[in-house]
Amino acid sequence: MGLGILADGINEIIATTADPATGKPNAAPMGIICRNGRIMLRLFHGTQTERNIRESGWVVANLTYDPMVYVRSAFGDLPEDAFSEIPDGGMPMHRLTDCEAWEAFTTTIVSDTRETLVVELTPVASAILNLRPHSHNRAFAGIIEATVHATRYVVTRDPELWVLIEQAGEVVRKCGGKEHVEALEILLERCQE
Repeated sequence: MGLGILADGINEIIATTADPATGKPNAAPMGIICRNGRIMLRLFHGTQTERNIRESGWVVANLTYDPMVYVRSAFGDLPEDAFSEIPDGGMPMHRLTDCEAWEAFTTTIVSDTRETLVVELTPVASAILNLRPHSHNRAFAGIIEATVHATRYVVTRDPELWVLIEQAGEVVRKCGGKEHVEALEILLERCQE
């Protein structure tokens, strides 16, 4: 199952893709599902990531422990210098410049419903750049959790999601460093826009 950077279950990563027409790279937090020997990605219709994958047929999973990257890529575009090109067999792909490791995949559509596109991922290349041990950090986990809820909250304005964001925010404030708290503040601002 893959080249080694993903574990069984749902892996929270930053997915990088590019618009085939313009070559402009994009990044977004995603959960890659690894179960029963298959690697899958479920994408909501209408997102830039869904369009790019549908048109290009590839995605790169990036491992990073930078909480700001998760928040910024969930609510907007990263600067152009945040990306580096990965040439693979003539098909240019992009990874995060400052990621610790990455794995590139080709994609095959397995389901296309009214709401979601599901693709199966086939690994084609990977690299470990600067992977170092990380202890489990509750604040980082809180940022991931808050980001997942916030991306849904900005669409639905469901008050139950706001409660979950606030609960995750409490953990971030109690357990996090300066970078975690700053990422949380940006996330909360984006939710109020």
